[in-house]
Amino acid sequence: MGSEAGIESLRGAIRRTLAFHLGATPGERAASGATLTVWRQMAAQLAPVIGHRGVEALFERALHLAGRSFPWLEGQAADGTAAEVVLGSRLETRDAAAALEAGGAVLVIFTELLATLIGSSLCSRLLASVWRPVATEAGQEKQP
Repeated sequence: MGSEAGIESLRGAIRRTLAFHLGATPGERAASGATLTVWRQMAAQLAPVIGHRGVEALFERALHLAGRSFPWLEGQAADGTAAEVVLGSRLETRDAAAALEAGGAVLVIFTELLATLIGSSLCSRLLASVWRPVATEAGQEKQP
């Protein structure tokens, strides 16, 4: 995922997947709900490979790094609250566009960190079932 084309492909897959889940999540917390739905699917795919603690550690790091672009995401919960809960509560305080942009950024950063850790190929294979396929002109879906 180190190449610019790979990063753009990843961003596109995350955008499509968030948009899909956003449509299925009505209400004012739709962006937060969509982001957390995608995140939970990613975590479920990865936990058997890198462990729950490994997933959480990478997610905490992604949340921290995303805080550079979205300062309102910064800071861990002092009481040991899971990073997923922290992200959800912070996304809920923002308008839908800002929450979706920040949530997408966290997922992209997480995936880039994961690719650095386990390699792009394995990362892509592990997360392929999470991403929404690309719609083709004939109305069929093609995997990214």
